[in-house]
Amino acid sequence: MITIKSKREIELMKEACKITALTYEYIEKIIKPGMSTLELDHLAEKFIKEHGGIPAQKGYPSGVRGVPNFPGTLCISINDVVIHGIPSKDIIIKDGDVVSVDLVVLKNGYNGDAARTFLVGKCSKEAEELVAVTKQAFFEGLKMAKPGNRIGDISHAVESYVRSFGFNLVREFQGHGIGKEMHEEPGVPNIGKPGRGPRLEPGMTICIEPMVMTGRQDIWELDDGWTIATQDGSLAAHYENTILITDGEPEILTLL
Repeated sequence: MITIKSKREIELMKEACKITALTYEYIEKIIKPGMSTLELDHLAEKFIKEHGGIPAQKGYPSGVRGVPNFPGTLCISINDVVIHGIPSKDIIIKDGDVVSVDLVVLKNGYNGDAARTFLVGKCSKEAEELVAVTKQAFFEGLKMAKPGNRIGDISHAVESYVRSFGFNLVREFQGHGIGKEMHEEPGVPNIGKPGRGPRLEPGMTICIEPMVMTGRQDIWELDDGWTIATQDGSLAAHYENTILITDGEPEILTLL
């Protein structure tokens, strides 16, 4: 069921979303070559808690028998890892790495969700283009996030933009509604046809999150039950914000 948020609920969500945005500002300052992904995870967790938030992804259930709950505050996915990379003391960030970070902050019983991809050190031109296209794909989808439009209008805008650069999108994972639950209805695919899907209404809060690959769109899941990587080893990037559908232009809640 799609939930329409009241003004009070939106104000509560904005507090969680602000901490999410502040955490990314902090991560951008501290991420560097030689740092383990576990160190980055611990620093982000400390920052979130100091600002009154709760790391919502930590302990998030996999929903799959035999797969443990997610152990980190951040999903940290490097180079060919698309999403859900598990922080580890053995994974060291290197110069030239493409590092995607996904985090969710819980405060006041409401969630704020966003993802960013960082270019660490001197990266390839292909990596730079990938990250730029992935970010702009979000903003292309955002243009369609207006009352009266449909989810498919967002999906089509994202897909059309990404494919115009010869890149591919993940089919198996998508954006989503958000509020008291991290993942709510409706689903927000990155591939779709205009005029399809639920109609957008003021008070809806959703996450648009392009997950883009330079190579084929085939992915695989690692043995840890969480990490998703490109099958062909091509680079991947991820960009996401929590947005509010208003009577006019959409409002991005996870940008300062």
